[in-house]
Amino acid sequence: MSSASLSSAQHPSSYRLLVLLLVVVVAGMSQGMLLPLLSIMLEDAGVSSDLNGINSAAMYIGIFCTMFFIEKPVLRFGYKKVIVAGITLVTLSTLLFPLTHSLAAWFVLRLIVGVGDSALHYASQLWIVSTAPADRRGRYISLYGMSYGLGFSIGPLGINLMPLGRAVPFLVSSVFFITVLLLVLRTANEWPERAARGAKTENRFLTTYRVAWFVLIPGFLYGLMESSMNSNFPLYGMRIDISQHWISLLLLSFGIGSLILQLPLGIWSDRVGRKPILIACGMIGAVVFLAIPAAGNEIALLFVLFALAGGVVGSFYSLGLAYAADLLPKSILPAANVIASIHFSIGSILGPTIGGFGIRYVSTHSIFLFLGTAFLAFALLGFLFRPKRLPVEG
Repeated sequence: MSSASLSSAQHPSSYRLLVLLLVVVVAGMSQGMLLPLLSIMLEDAGVSSDLNGINSAAMYIGIFCTMFFIEKPVLRFGYKKVIVAGITLVTLSTLLFPLTHSLAAWFVLRLIVGVGDSALHYASQLWIVSTAPADRRGRYISLYGMSYGLGFSIGPLGINLMPLGRAVPFLVSSVFFITVLLLVLRTANEWPERAARGAKTENRFLTTYRVAWFVLIPGFLYGLMESSMNSNFPLYGMRIDISQHWISLLLLSFGIGSLILQLPLGIWSDRVGRKPILIACGMIGAVVFLAIPAAGNEIALLFVLFALAGGVVGSFYSLGLAYAADLLPKSILPAANVIASIHFSIGSILGPTIGGFGIRYVSTHSIFLFLGTAFLAFALLGFLFRPKRLPVEG
């Protein structure tokens, strides 16, 4: 492995960047479709909201477990091979969903989807962040976030394919994955930079927490929000008499809001700093989430609130990664990405689980009260954070 292959270019090649963004779009479509689609299918089958939420969390358990070993395969085999393996796992699992009605089998398949999603997201986001120029890092990672948001926004529309046949949404998703797989196979492989010889892995994780603890929270909140919205909102919507068609369109509006503000927020964060943008978005997001229960089933008002919420908090994960890259040397970035992904998966596991129990035992509106409180707490913590910058390599 040559040093040139470790960090081949200051700017990502146009073709490679485009392919990585397409991979993220399709992965977002898959997640955006599977979460509400499977939740609705289980609800129609009479599965309780708490068991439904626990089953939804399986994908994020897979993501969580993968983060404890994914760094080594990327360092050894390179970004491309890990992305290919991730796409393969997700595609095969997606094709198996319509072949069984077993709750246990779906739990296992969701675990495998989580492993595959985790692998391809980790490798693609690290590839983009590691090769992005520092003065445009916010823009590059915002393109990543926009791509995921675009896919995640389109994904719920797959619910509307169900009348054509139980297997149709899964088949369509698999065709998209196979298409991007063929594109990925045409790219040249690269490897991330390694830490200096003798550096202890534990020290990199401790350093990341010491220097950048605040910038790792957005990953947790994004996972909490994303999984709650896509797993629990369909249940919430059906309980307040919103049709499946409108549920899919409301989730789409959430994603569209994220798409509209993703790049502007990235550019503004390059100019005025990540911290003030994150704090402001956290504050606005908290207010909007807390206001959603008051809107009831007024579709027009819900569209406005969902689009605004998606706009301000849909960039949280990507802005957190960009902020981490500002504060940490490149050799520590893989560790930071692992931690951010672990935080994301923990939030994603807790989201549908807490939401499912909250809907059943506390209040139908509990998911939005919980999300609003969480984002408010984050914004207040931002005023306490004093960044400590380490020397940045390259």
